Amino acid sequence: MFGKRLYSTILTLLLSASTYAADSTSAFHQLLDEHWANANQEQLFFRKDPDAFRMNGKLPDVSAAGRERRAKFNQQMLDKLAKIDLNDLSEQDQLSYRLFRYERQTEAKSYQQFDYMFPMNIYAGYHTYFGGAPNNMSFLTKADYDNYLISLADFPRYNQQHIVNLKAAIDKGYTHYCGAFADYDKTISHYIVDDVTTSEFYAPFANMPARFSAADKAAYESKGRKLIHDTVIPEYQRLYDFFTQQYMPNCRKNVGISQLEDGKDYYQYLIEYYTTTSMSADEIHQLGLDEVKRIRQQMEQIIQQVGFKGDFKQFVQFLRTDPQFYTTTARDLLEKASYISRKMAGQLPKWFGKLPRNTFDIKSSPNDGAFYVGSDGSGTTSGTYFVGTTNLKASPLYNLEALTYHESIPGHHLQGALAKEMAIPEFRKSLSHSAFSEGWALYSESLGKEMGFYQDPYSDFGRLTYEAWRACRLVVDTGMHAMGWSREKAIDYLAANTALTMPEVTNQIDRYITWPAQALSYKIGELKIRELRNKAEAELGEKFDVRAFHDQILKNGSLPLDLLEELTLEWIEKAKSSSE
Repeated sequence: MFGKRLYSTILTLLLSASTYAADSTSAFHQLLDEHWANANQEQLFFRKDPDAFRMNGKLPDVSAAGRERRAKFNQQMLDKLAKIDLNDLSEQDQLSYRLFRYERQTEAKSYQQFDYMFPMNIYAGYHTYFGGAPNNMSFLTKADYDNYLISLADFPRYNQQHIVNLKAAIDKGYTHYCGAFADYDKTISHYIVDDVTTSEFYAPFANMPARFSAADKAAYESKGRKLIHDTVIPEYQRLYDFFTQQYMPNCRKNVGISQLEDGKDYYQYLIEYYTTTSMSADEIHQLGLDEVKRIRQQMEQIIQQVGFKGDFKQFVQFLRTDPQFYTTTARDLLEKASYISRKMAGQLPKWFGKLPRNTFDIKSSPNDGAFYVGSDGSGTTSGTYFVGTTNLKASPLYNLEALTYHESIPGHHLQGALAKEMAIPEFRKSLSHSAFSEGWALYSESLGKEMGFYQDPYSDFGRLTYEAWRACRLVVDTGMHAMGWSREKAIDYLAANTALTMPEVTNQIDRYITWPAQALSYKIGELKIRELRNKAEAELGEKFDVRAFHDQILKNGSLPLDLLEELTLEWIEKAKSSSE
């Protein structure tokens, strides 16, 4: 009798535990669905790659009221999450729970900071993301065009809300440094054209789907032409007038963000946001100095290998000026990048167990500079590797291999496309921790060396100069924003330790001035991935499988570095146990 009662009690407890677990799982999934629905309504996705901006009907609300509304909703998410018992969830849901909590806590911090006052940097801005969006979108249905027209019509509100934020930045003194933003008005005037048909915004109307009727094509073209001419271009003129007449006359005189009121705390917040670590500026600065020294030794070896008669500075000048290292046409540069990527594609199965289905395109950059834009995940757009072709003297061929591996495969495209194809919650598919994504892309550059590429020693030097460039970022970013370095000192340091062309050097320093801490993420992320691989190789010995290691690093999408390390160490222990 006692045994039956005990069995009944145990069974009841087990059923209750199962019910609690089911309730927790259901509550957690409902919470994720509620958050994702709100993000789509707001058209703002926290910690998403800004290069992947696309229009989708009504544009984001960037007003103070919008920020306050999102902060309140974010806190509601945290409050509801706290009521869900992590231990009741499955292993995968526990990972999503921890990641979701980390993101919501980080988002809560962001509302206490000044990010909204800096919607522009020398690399890009809300106005260039808006202008570049049509190039990243697919226009296949009438709904695509209807939403596009809504976005164009909504631009005045969106633009004017940003101008209000920029006026608040002027009042607080949180404007950009004068020297770095000297020619920035050209990124605005670029969109002010007399002939609507030459506007980037007109492109979707110039090539509409063949199945559209002639009447539909004419209607969309007429509406689009009128919106671009009467609404969008005048709004860019409004921004241009404000920028040149109000913003730039109030540009800041100090290079470093830490020199502003609350600037020191703001810079530390940015370090933590972009690196997902609690490292200090001093620690990062010293790490950069050590890395520059280490990489410089390898660069000197290549100079000796090619038999160059001269010192490092003379060799770099040779690379920057010799015509053999530059192409003369944009098409030739794009074709060379395409060839490099196709040769890499053929080797990927030897190094990765799982590869993405989605493809990527290679195009000239709309605003110069090289970057990657991922697919929107709908299956109707590919990823795109944009190559800077406007100034060919700023795109040397000796850097092209490293650049291509970084931006396309096995770098950003492979990592980002895999994430979008995973069976994980939607918020994780578009999540982009800079230290993870940029760290992986930098790791991919050196992986190309292991895979047998960089056969040309000049190209291998280009790989090293790219690595040195990322190490220099640790030095100059912290130097300017925490240690009082001038813009000129930073330019001299970067020029002396890399083979970047001088236009690249100047542009990059202005990027770090106007986008504090973001550039720190590359090297810090790459070093963590390299550290984890070294540990896996040492612990597993002959059992180490590089394909399995790469799959493990990428299998969960983008992660903060501490969580990446924890999961990788667990994987190493499981691999050791299974091998024993």
